[in-house]
Amino acid sequence: MSDSDSFINEVTEEVRREKLFGYLRRYGWVAVAAVLLLVGGAAWNEYRKAQERAVAEATGDALMAALENEDPAARAAAMAQVEGAGAAAAVTTLLRAATEQEAGDIEASAATLAGLAANPDVPEMYRDVAALKAAMLPTEDAVARRANLDALSQPGQPFRLLALEQIAYMTLAEGDADGAIAIMRQIEEDAGVTRGLRERVQTLMVALGEPLPDPVTQ
Repeated sequence: MSDSDSFINEVTEEVRREKLFGYLRRYGWVAVAAVLLLVGGAAWNEYRKAQERAVAEATGDALMAALENEDPAARAAAMAQVEGAGAAAAVTTLLRAATEQEAGDIEASAATLAGLAANPDVPEMYRDVAALKAAMLPTEDAVARRANLDALSQPGQPFRLLALEQIAYMTLAEGDADGAIAIMRQIEEDAGVTRGLRERVQTLMVALGEPLPDPVTQ
């Protein structure tokens, strides 16, 4: 390589370095800000996780303390004081409603479940469970119960088959055995029925004198 070529290469390299330093002086703060943002974001994420974990642990401890009450009424009152958010609050509310029902306060249990079913701040799954549990309560308003169960038994509802099961029980209690069997047959033949639910309805159908279909043989 000639001296002139070497000189040209050195000058070109020097120009590149000057441009690079110029870019760093002009835009270096962007890189620094990006690093600070990443580090700060990671620290905030860890802090948020620690806070959520602490809240969940406090809710769990309060719930366990409430469950230690042997008296259902006292247990329900203690559960009403447990604070939580999201799924934790929903589970606590469902346990509270069950305890109120155990204590014989059906009205309070129904009100607790109705409040949960209408609460937009909890996951939809828990709202659906609350609606189903409310419809299953032995209230005197059979018409309202039937209407709620009919709504929950519509196609696409997550607890449709369980709602149909309750409708079958109500129909049987009204003295319509044939109607109850027809509903149970519908449950039994549904592709989404669980094993436990199928066995429950089949047991009741047999008790009502309804023969079960012969098993399919290959």
